[in-house]
Amino acid sequence: MLPHLPAPLSEFLLTAIFSFLIGLEYHIYLKANQYQFSFGSIRTFLMVGLFGLLLFQLNPNGQFFLAGFGVLGLLLAIFYWRQSAANVFTLLEIILTFSVFLLGPIIVNFPSWYLILFSVSLILPLSEKSLIHQFSRKLDNREIITLTKFLILSGVILPLLPDREISALIPVTYYKIWLAVIIVSALSYASYLAQTYLFKSRGLLLTGILGGLYSSTAVTVVISRRAKQMEQEWPIVSASLIIATAMMYLRLLIIVYLLNESIGHQLLLPFSLLIIGTCLTAFGLLFFNHQTVHTQPSQASQHPLELPTALAFAFMFVVFTLITEYVAQHYGNHGLKFLALVVGFTDIDPFILSLLSGKFTVDNHAIVASVIIAAASNNLLKAFYAVLFARNQAVTVAVIGLVLLALASFAYVFLSA
Repeated sequence: MLPHLPAPLSEFLLTAIFSFLIGLEYHIYLKANQYQFSFGSIRTFLMVGLFGLLLFQLNPNGQFFLAGFGVLGLLLAIFYWRQSAANVFTLLEIILTFSVFLLGPIIVNFPSWYLILFSVSLILPLSEKSLIHQFSRKLDNREIITLTKFLILSGVILPLLPDREISALIPVTYYKIWLAVIIVSALSYASYLAQTYLFKSRGLLLTGILGGLYSSTAVTVVISRRAKQMEQEWPIVSASLIIATAMMYLRLLIIVYLLNESIGHQLLLPFSLLIIGTCLTAFGLLFFNHQTVHTQPSQASQHPLELPTALAFAFMFVVFTLITEYVAQHYGNHGLKFLALVVGFTDIDPFILSLLSGKFTVDNHAIVASVIIAAASNNLLKAFYAVLFARNQAVTVAVIGLVLLALASFAYVFLSA
């Protein structure tokens, strides 16, 4: 309805509505925290918002608005002085009042989504004070430092890197190497945060889901070790191992699409079939087991955004690019597929990312086949780890499933050749 009203009227109504809402939330905040000092409440915020809009409309150049801003600042300074005399020190209400005063110019100059976003950013910290404090108590200070590192790696270093090939032997750009590091680290970090802060006491199945997004090989080792004491709960153990592999395929599909959309389209069908098949198998196994098995937070994987981890990944990326270029030039498509088979028994991420980011003398079909083969041989590695660390019947179904996944992947590559 507002777009059909005259502009001054719609601006007045929007300012009044959002000023009132912010004032109402602050009034509730004052009552909940039993504050003795207050510059104002609902009516004060409403008048401050309308006053700011009026001054801005009277003089769009801003002189009247700046004068009003100065008067409001003087009144708030007096309020803060009286408040501090009673040993109460807080700038929350002062900043909130200034923000409400800015609503008028925001409504006039910015789209409606920005107004809503700005207002919600003021209301939520008031309504969720206890949740914010609870989160801050749980949050390790190292996570803030890690986040700043990630912002530097992605927002500062990445744009400065040249987008040119390193050399003829390493046909990948500096920019693509670091972009691959950031993409993999970001996906792993999101899974790490979910495991560490959202699902500390999580069921074994959730461990497989979140851990599979982080590292399916690492979580296979963790679950297999737990399986030593869980032989009677074999359905949940096998389901967790299988779902971790499903998450590996989902993770790889996301990475492939981000780096090479054309390859992603070609992998969509086989990977979708593998994801659907593994998920159906895992959920089918759950019908045999209704117990909830809790695990302790996993310490199996190193923090994904530690700088040494990122540098080691970048180094492995370059090494695999060099090896892949040599194999592609001298042995062609068949040599690349054999390399993918061997690499699957190590860390497949650097190899797959080097395939997607470089410019090799092989066609897209060979790259797609190599990605599928590497993931398949990695499944064989996980099956071996499951047998090695569990040493009982709890992982039997998962091992059979992983082997069948590998064989199905090899068959798909052979038939599509």
